[in-house]
Amino acid sequence: MIEIKNVVKSFDGFHALDGTNITVPDGSIYGLVGPNGAGKSTVIRHITGIYRETSGEVLVDGEPIYENPAKKALVASIPDDWFYFSSATIRDMMKFYRGFYPAFDMDRYEKFKEVFTIPEKSAIRRLSKGMQKQAAFWLAMCCRPKYLILDEPVDGLDPVMRRQVWSLMMADVEEYGTTVLVSSHNLRELEDVCDHVGIMSKGKVLLERSLSDLQENIVKMQVVWNSEDTPALPEGLQVLHTSHVGRVYTYIIRGRAEDIKGRMALLSPLMMEALPLSLEEIFIYELGGEQYAVKEIIL
Repeated sequence: MIEIKNVVKSFDGFHALDGTNITVPDGSIYGLVGPNGAGKSTVIRHITGIYRETSGEVLVDGEPIYENPAKKALVASIPDDWFYFSSATIRDMMKFYRGFYPAFDMDRYEKFKEVFTIPEKSAIRRLSKGMQKQAAFWLAMCCRPKYLILDEPVDGLDPVMRRQVWSLMMADVEEYGTTVLVSSHNLRELEDVCDHVGIMSKGKVLLERSLSDLQENIVKMQVVWNSEDTPALPEGLQVLHTSHVGRVYTYIIRGRAEDIKGRMALLSPLMMEALPLSLEEIFIYELGGEQYAVKEIIL
């Protein structure tokens, strides 16, 4: 389990993390999402032991990760800007990784040559961005990590390879109990693979839940009223957003669909339908609704 407890990280008086709390259950795929500058990459650098927290705790398997080689050996990371030595080949970097990861699997490394068809003796710096990202997955997954930490992991990969690497990671989660934490702005893709989600903003985690629970606690209601006058909604409904096109009104309401439908049915609408929200829609409305919506600018 990865635990971040009340972590503050300050840079010259600026709090990049401001009392952050995150719990990543073992064997889960955890999506960490948030706007640019929310603190996601700073969280990742703490989990991988690069940064030391100003205050609070960052624990991996119950122990602090900073300057803890035994726990760092359980964690493999693919950052957005992957590091490799300027003249290194994939085989050179494989030897480098083997020196840090006792569980490095050479049999898997050889088998992955059939998946990642990259010349292992070519200089990595001469490869395309997508091929460099493939090389990063090739090496990281051969480390047999207990924890795989990813920052914009499939950026630059073509659709076929994106599906391939997600398939490999999900197989490791199922077969070996690998825990994956992934930070990405591609919320549609995360929705397909994650079972837990944390939403960050301004150095804090606004909420952290299983994806199914998150989707069950916010609902989009589309309603047609039987007159042009819109009735007052029942008291106690937590309405996050309202819009309408003609007589079709759309409400984003926090709560469970059955409870909301039962209360709105008392107003005798002509038509009423509860629709699930996508992770992208949940992200927008949990972060404050209209202030995060796309703005039209007239020039």
